[in-house]
Amino acid sequence: MEILAALAAAVAVLLIGAVVWVGRPRGPSLKEVEHLRTPAIVEMGPQRVLQVSAKGNPNTVAKVAFGLLMKAYFKLGGVPKSGPSFKPPRGRWPVDSGQPPEEWTGLYAMPVPDTVQEVPPVGEKAGLSVELLTWEYGTVAQILHLGAYDQELDTVRILKEFVASKGYEIAGLHEEEYLKGPGFLFRGNPEGYLTLIRYSVRRAE
Repeated sequence: MEILAALAAAVAVLLIGAVVWVGRPRGPSLKEVEHLRTPAIVEMGPQRVLQVSAKGNPNTVAKVAFGLLMKAYFKLGGVPKSGPSFKPPRGRWPVDSGQPPEEWTGLYAMPVPDTVQEVPPVGEKAGLSVELLTWEYGTVAQILHLGAYDQELDTVRILKEFVASKGYEIAGLHEEEYLKGPGFLFRGNPEGYLTLIRYSVRRAE
């Protein structure tokens, strides 16, 4: 749980860089996604993404990583810029690895349609670059967290207990999908942030 506490603290400012395309918080209403607050095990297909891999504390590297991702995303033609077809950014980190956040390698991603074949030229920033690849999923467990990022521990605990109760075990990185968070110019109310917490799972031996 100490590692999870560090993770929760580290992602507390993540979305400042993640949603650089808006000036104020936006995303679904709680009513639209409230059913996701009940933990569930579901099947997910692979997702094409733009990804930046960055080593270091998310508080330090996330803003740069997501800024570079958004720069690349908005240079693409034929991708949704808003509306129901627009998919929010995601991040993956190691959990329970025993390493301090400064040693983590975070994977920061922006989903794109399968039709995207190459990364637009955006160069590098702070030694980081954008690549195009596919995130694999399969069987996953997920739950919606309502509130500030540094208050995620109880939600993560509920999800992990649910996974174990269903005869599964965690089989992948800690993933977060940012359905609603702070905008680039306005922080909004952290109590209204909506974050989908997710793990790949497998049947326990």
